[in-house]
Amino acid sequence: MSKPTRHFDFLVLGSGIAGLTFALKVAAHGRVAIVTKKDRAESNTNYAQGGIAAVTSKEDSFEFHVLDTLQAGAGLCKEEVVRTIIEEGPARVAELVDLGMKFSDRLDAGGHLEPDLGREGGHSKRRILHAKDVTGREIERALLAAVAAQRSIEIFENHLAIDLITSEKLGMSGPNRCLGVYVLDKRGQEVCTFSAGTIVLATGGCGKVYLYTTNPDIATGDGVAIAYRAGAAVANMEFIQFHPTCLYHPKAKSFLVSEAVRGEGAVLRTVDGVEFMSKHHPQGALAPRDIVARAIDTEMKRSGAEHVWLDISHRPASFITDRFPNIYRTCLQFGIDITKEPIPVVPAAHYQCGGVLTTVDGGTEIAGLYAVGEVGCTGLHGANRLASNSLLEALVCSHRAAERVKAETVRIEAVQLPPWQPGNASNADELVVVSHNWDEIRRVMWDYVGIVRTNKRLQRARSRIENLQAEILEYYWDFIITSDLLELRNIATIAGIIIESAIERRESRGLHCNLDYPDPDPEWGKRDTILRRKLM
Repeated sequence: MSKPTRHFDFLVLGSGIAGLTFALKVAAHGRVAIVTKKDRAESNTNYAQGGIAAVTSKEDSFEFHVLDTLQAGAGLCKEEVVRTIIEEGPARVAELVDLGMKFSDRLDAGGHLEPDLGREGGHSKRRILHAKDVTGREIERALLAAVAAQRSIEIFENHLAIDLITSEKLGMSGPNRCLGVYVLDKRGQEVCTFSAGTIVLATGGCGKVYLYTTNPDIATGDGVAIAYRAGAAVANMEFIQFHPTCLYHPKAKSFLVSEAVRGEGAVLRTVDGVEFMSKHHPQGALAPRDIVARAIDTEMKRSGAEHVWLDISHRPASFITDRFPNIYRTCLQFGIDITKEPIPVVPAAHYQCGGVLTTVDGGTEIAGLYAVGEVGCTGLHGANRLASNSLLEALVCSHRAAERVKAETVRIEAVQLPPWQPGNASNADELVVVSHNWDEIRRVMWDYVGIVRTNKRLQRARSRIENLQAEILEYYWDFIITSDLLELRNIATIAGIIIESAIERRESRGLHCNLDYPDPDPEWGKRDTILRRKLM
């Protein structure tokens, strides 16, 4: 069953830092709809512990931050994009503070308050602005409070995008343009049609395509999947960042132990208690994430252990509980007192460095469609994201996207879009098919397309995912859609994109490690892996 078309000037899919920032910046220029698949505070941003990397101290400089980002990106960053985002970052952070964001501070030697800057892996200076270890939660609070004060913004919770509506799909002449979105109202199980002149993907990443992830359940790659199905270019999806330190406990679900813990002196040890990062990289535990994750994976495979230890117990207990109150409380719930004992940790899928191919202001190949935040690939991260650069990118790129659309002289009038057609679909008779395929995709990706890959593993993954995609497609057309089915369809699409991208890149670089091509290839050094779906 479908509802009448709802018309807006701006339609934002996602309610994290990127989507909320964009919505606030265009609110005075038209009606804004924010569509979010759960409640408005449920986003990857809300779970971000570390903070925002930005140059704010006299000991730091834009050049230092640029060089750290380029080094972490393993030769694949677009330097002009890196410089733009880093140089514009402090002004955007200041705007966030003006909205009510409260970063942690401390007293300097003269008794004056200054930002309490943290340090994380790959950074040569302390530059991480944070709110203890719940930075994302504080950002969401500030942004949602500001959004609530705007009458022109309407939020649709528990609404999940199905597919983009484009002029090409409707058989209209001229360049392809995004006109609207079909959206499932999860509570009423009805399909809504939204139209807008500007549509912004701010849907976050795809961590749930893997069996083990630090991401919340919402991270099913929806934005990349629907953009790809609409014909937009997708870039560099082979570069999936695995966070080195996810809490390992049978009852703990997807709990990340912030890199800031290592930034404050935590040491990685084998299960036998031996420090090991010093033999893998000169920066030890503060090496870039791809190196730390591979080192942990190597040590676990060598010993057969199910985890390694992250030990900060040598620091004063008062410092640990004050700096990391959320991590301390959470670990204590599972019987681990981090002031006295090490934390069992394993790597887990954390961040997609690729995404919908965009300019630095979020523009995609489809007119009227923008992508900001983790869903987009601007070229900032290259082959490996520098810690805490993601929130910075979200702030800067959503601001630039808003400025671009506000400057456009041509306004697209609302188009009468065709309502959703369910055809002869019936209620699903065996929901176990959805849950089984979901589990199989995630296990295949973890086993064959994880931290270390081979050609044989990738070919096995391609074969199995292609079979699952065919089965899911048939199921999609035969049965009435549900949110579980839509997310399953999306993770199957994303899995296929990651596999094809990994097969195409015949080298090892950054987060993509293929044992059959163990070295970087200069020919691939500045080449993005770009996939486009051919529209039928």
